[in-house]
Amino acid sequence: MRWKLVIAMVGLPARGKSTMARKLCRTLELDGVHARIFNNGQLRRQLDPEERTSVAEFFAADNVVGQQLREQIARMSIEMAQAFLANDGQVAILDATNITKKRRQAITRAFQRVPICFVECLNADDEALEANLERKAALPEFQGMSLEKALESFVQRISHYEAIYEPLDDEPNRILVDSFDSCILQEHISEVLPYYDRIRDIITTRVVRNLFLVRHGETFYNLEDRIGGDSSLTEKGQEQAEALAEHFATVRIPIIFTSNHRRTLQTARPIADRQKPCSIIALPEFNEIHAGICEHLTYEEVRQQLPQVARERGPNKYHYIYPKGEGYVSMAERVHRGLKKVFYLNNYDENIMIVGHRAVNRMILSRFLSRQEEEIPYVYMPQDRYYHIRIDPHKRSFELVPYRSAPAAWAGW
Repeated sequence: MRWKLVIAMVGLPARGKSTMARKLCRTLELDGVHARIFNNGQLRRQLDPEERTSVAEFFAADNVVGQQLREQIARMSIEMAQAFLANDGQVAILDATNITKKRRQAITRAFQRVPICFVECLNADDEALEANLERKAALPEFQGMSLEKALESFVQRISHYEAIYEPLDDEPNRILVDSFDSCILQEHISEVLPYYDRIRDIITTRVVRNLFLVRHGETFYNLEDRIGGDSSLTEKGQEQAEALAEHFATVRIPIIFTSNHRRTLQTARPIADRQKPCSIIALPEFNEIHAGICEHLTYEEVRQQLPQVARERGPNKYHYIYPKGEGYVSMAERVHRGLKKVFYLNNYDENIMIVGHRAVNRMILSRFLSRQEEEIPYVYMPQDRYYHIRIDPHKRSFELVPYRSAPAAWAGW
């Protein structure tokens, strides 16, 4: 039994447990470890094709029928995990809330000869949690409800779980994880666990299956060489958006992240229209650099009307901050926060897209390329190509891809 292990996820809904479970499972598989996820929610939906168990009342503590069915589903998952480990399985991941001591004790009794590591996921970021709840409310199990009704039902479901929530405290092997920041808050390990060093590395590594980093299409301000603003796309910019939509038509993209500016939303909309379903999530953290007193001016007007700005910014673009505005250096923190939201809201095994701006996309790309600060303002960010980024604990890959020539090559990924 030395190389067998059970990982039991713990936490309230929408706290990143399933994403963490998929990241753990996929990376261990890449390491040659035979791992498998046993998800209670997925099993519940399989047993209830009419989705009667999706209503909030099913999860109430005083719903005897619901409680019995939930316990039955938990036993079924445990039994399948036992069978998996009894054969050639090495790591069984129990993906469920597991928020009561009683449930965790049942897991412990079921695997007396196999070490168990409990991984509890927390998220203290209210904005990211709210966005995740809205995304959860759009899942197929709520398709019979309006988005508002689904969100209300899901929030009520969480309140039922909160009423019985018992955090980890005396389990022999336990890890407390901030799933938003991808960091370990606490850990208590009382025995030598197989794969444990790797598990800690996976938990704290941000993983990207396929990230498509796109700059918005051509705008009227681009034609006039103007700075900032909230310009709309030109006819050519709309054509670029349609070309992107055609390019990605056979690539599943469930979420497109944009800024709050019209040009990114107008670029994203045709792409989302070709995806069913697809959510567009606008993040203020991805708004373009604010040029302060230089907003709406052309670069030539800046040179003529504000020569001191032009002189001071020229040799030190990264650290220069526009008067009453921002600079690369001052927006770094908010862009990084936006990226944290992207990772938190993305399911590990899904493709994601960011439609952003030249300066913001430079900052995003620099997070992956480890570019020197003084190089970031000069990173190439065209409007007829996009960056394709893949990162896992084994390797990183980046490529700049034109999108007018042929459909994307990742249709089967």
